[in-house]
Amino acid sequence: MTATGPTTSAGEPLGVESLPSLPALGGLYARGAASSGRIAAGRALPNLPVIGQAREPDDGPPALPGVAYRVTGVETGGLATHLRDYERLLHEPASDVMPAGYLHVLAFPLATAVMVRGDFPLPLLGMVHLANEVEHRGPVRVGDRLDVRAWAENLRAHKRGVQVDLVAEVWPDGGADRPVWRGVSTYLAKGFHLTDGEPAEPEQPDRAPSGTWTPPLPTGRWALGPGTGRAYGAVSGDRNPIHMSALAAKAFGFPRAIAHGMYTAARALADVGNARGDAYRWTVEFGRPVLLPGTVDVAVTPAPEPGTGFRYVGWNARHGQLHFEGEVVPLEP
Repeated sequence: MTATGPTTSAGEPLGVESLPSLPALGGLYARGAASSGRIAAGRALPNLPVIGQAREPDDGPPALPGVAYRVTGVETGGLATHLRDYERLLHEPASDVMPAGYLHVLAFPLATAVMVRGDFPLPLLGMVHLANEVEHRGPVRVGDRLDVRAWAENLRAHKRGVQVDLVAEVWPDGGADRPVWRGVSTYLAKGFHLTDGEPAEPEQPDRAPSGTWTPPLPTGRWALGPGTGRAYGAVSGDRNPIHMSALAAKAFGFPRAIAHGMYTAARALADVGNARGDAYRWTVEFGRPVLLPGTVDVAVTPAPEPGTGFRYVGWNARHGQLHFEGEVVPLEP
C-alpha cells in the first residue's frame, strides 16, 4: 500500500473515487435500507425485470466493487468537543489524542458508503459484525489534517453465508509511507453463498460460544442502561435500528435492543488505558450480542509474556455466554 495507489490485502489494485467530505451516516442508512430491499426482492423474484436483475448462470460469483473511496484534507480542529463526548461515554482518559476507537468512528461512514453502492452485492441491513483488527501506528491529535480511505475486499465463504472485510485507513494529509491507522471490520451476510445453488463451506469456526465456556476471574463489571445504544449512536452517528429500540431489534430477531459491538470493544480498549502506549494492534472477535439493559463482566489481564500487551474478554455471568474477546499488542511506531 502506498499513498498514491491503494491495493487490497491481496495486492489487487483499486480505482479511487474521491468524495468532497465524509458522508453522514443518516443518509447512508436510508440508502442501505433501499438497496437491502432491492437485493431481497432480487433474491425472491430473480426473473422480474429491474427488481430482480437476475444474474445469468455464466456471470460468475458475486464481485465486490473494485474501488476505494477517498476523502482528503479532513479537518479535525473542530472535533475537540465531540472527542470529549466520546471519551466520557467510553471512559477514555481525557486527551486531545484520538484513541483507535474514535478513529473508527471517524472513518466508519466512508466504509458504510462503500456498502451502500449499487454494485455492492450484499445487503447492509442484517449484516452481522464478526470481528475487527486495527493497527494504530501513532498519535493522531485534534487539529491534524487527515486523508481517509475505505474499500471492501476478501469476499469469502462462511458456514452461515458469506463474509466480507471492510477496510478503512487514516493517513496524515500530504503523504506518508503507511497509514497511521488501519481498521479491518469483518461482516457476515447470512443465507448468501458464493455460487448459485451451492451452500457455503466454512472457512473458520463459528465464534458463537457454547454453553461450556468457562469465564476467567473478572476485573470489572459494566452496568449498561437501556439508553446505551442511543448514547453511542449519538456520538458515533451509527443509529442502526437494532441498537436504538427494542421494537426495531425484534424485527431482526433480538428480544431487546443490543449494544454496538464497537462500543463494547472500544470500552474494553479504554479499560486497558494508557498502558497500551502510542502504537498498538487492537483486535476483537464478537460472540453473543449484549442485550440492553444488561450487565457485562470484563477481565483485562496482561498477556503471559511480559511486554506483549493485554488480553480482554467480556461475558454474561448469569448465562456464561461470551460477548467478546480480543488483544491489545504493542507495535513499533
